[in-house]
Parts: sequence; structure tokens; C-alpha cells
Amino acid sequence: MINLEALHNITYGLYIVSSGNNTEGNGYIANTVFQITSDPVKFAISCNKNNYTEKLIEKYQNFAISVLHQKTKPETFGNFGFKSGKNINKLDGLNIKYGKTGAPVILNDSIAYFEFKLSEKIDQGSHWLFIGELANAQIIDKTFDPMTYAFYKTDRKGVAPKNAPTYIKKDKMQTTTKLKVYQCAVCGHIYDNSIEKIKFEDLPD
Repeated sequence: MINLEALHNITYGLYIVSSGNNTEGNGYIANTVFQITSDPVKFAISCNKNNYTEKLIEKYQNFAISVLHQKTKPETFGNFGFKSGKNINKLDGLNIKYGKTGAPVILNDSIAYFEFKLSEKIDQGSHWLFIGELANAQIIDKTFDPMTYAFYKTDRKGVAPKNAPTYIKKDKMQTTTKLKVYQCAVCGHIYDNSIEKIKFEDLPD
């Protein structure tokens, strides 16, 4: 049974898109998730062609979307947004559910989730546009608000991973010469230009 109330949690926000089965799986942070039809319910997601998850979506013909909440831990963004599933098992130690499609559903820091069967794959240059038909939707927690992309950028001071559709290269970003102290949006590390040997603006990408 599909809980249609779960659809109210979809915003232009931040989600974990995952795919695979109970023997292999991966996921990535996505800010391009949207509903495109109502009967049947279909969603579209954008996935960089360099993402390891892209191969799993193609292989298993499924994907899941976990809606992140505003108090999502920095480690979650670090794991799914700034690390590669080619090098580590991102799902290790997490609270995972395997639903109707067989795709791993990440429950950590999530308020709702959706499961999809892949129905179409469209080439969009650097990204694939995957379209899936909804197979299941459930609410996990009603006590938190969904993490919107605007909240992530303004309140959490977050940045987009390099594979995200909204990623801006460092040389195209506007910076201020007055800012001398920087904080990592992933781990919280403080980088102070006044005490570091290498200035922040001289660090490699």
C-alpha cells in the first residue's frame, strides 16, 4: 500500500538516491528529484555518469529516494556526497531496509522514502535522467522538516558535490577577501588562514 501523504515531503531539497540489492548497493546525495506524473506516479532523478550508483540503477532496474531532514548529520553528507562507492562501502553500518524493489533504502536521517522501478533512461550530457514508477512510499518520522537545498546552503553553509547538477567550479565562485576563517560543511574542521602555513585559496581542489 502506498501512503500518498509521503509525497508531501518532496521539495527541491536534498535526498539520498540509492540502488542495488542485498549483496551490493550504493547511494549519493541528490538535489534533483521531482515528480513528473500522477497516474501512474513517476519521478525523475538526475545522476552524474561518473557516479557508481549509475551502474547499479542500470543493472538492477531500481532506485530508492530517502528524504533527508534538517538535522541530518554532517557525516551523512560526507559519506554520500563527497566519497565514492568505488572505493568504500557507503552502506556499511547504516540502518538499511530492502523493500519491494530490492533496492537498499537508507533510513538514517530520513523522514520518508520512496521506491521505484526504472522505466526510462535519458541521456543529458554529463548526467543521466532516470525515470521510475513508484512502487512504495512510506513516512519514517513526522517530527522533522525536510532538508531543502536553500536551508542546506544558508543555514548549514553546505556546498554541492562536484558530481551534482548544481556544482560550481572553484574558479567560477565569487569569494571575499575579508573572509579568513573557513569551516568544512562535512566534518566541521576549522581552517584559519592566520595560523595555517598554506592559505586556503592556495589549496588544491
